[in-house]
Amino acid sequence: MPGTPRKKAAAAGPKKTAVKREPVQPDVLTKMLSIITGSLEEDKAEDIVVLDLVGRANFADHMVVATGLADRQIAAMAHHIEKKLGEDGFNRVLVEGANGSDWVLLDAGDVVVHLFKPESRELYALEKMWGSDLDSSESEVTVGKDEEQG
Repeated sequence: MPGTPRKKAAAAGPKKTAVKREPVQPDVLTKMLSIITGSLEEDKAEDIVVLDLVGRANFADHMVVATGLADRQIAAMAHHIEKKLGEDGFNRVLVEGANGSDWVLLDAGDVVVHLFKPESRELYALEKMWGSDLDSSESEVTVGKDEEQG
């Protein structure tokens, strides 16, 4: 293959370096999920779903998806989650879209939270993308009212 080493490197693309995340302690993860789902239930979030991403994604161990009916409700849910996690020592929570949006993302490191309005949740369909129907393992857990009915 003719060309300089620099051109060959550019044609090959970026180096693929797999970055392994250190596994989080199960009790810490359980505590985070409990704080998040509890806060969402208090704020009357609908259709709270916790997805297990272990072995399928390297950006987080779990994803929580929930629905709010109004921009203000979604912003309040995000604020309450961030506040409650901070009170328990989980201070590194990044929030995107909390200024009145159809979709708010909270990145707490090991847990990622998506708060949607119903139309946006249906459009992005994260449960279908990351849910248990993509593999044979049981990786989707419903929390709250729907769990009691089913």
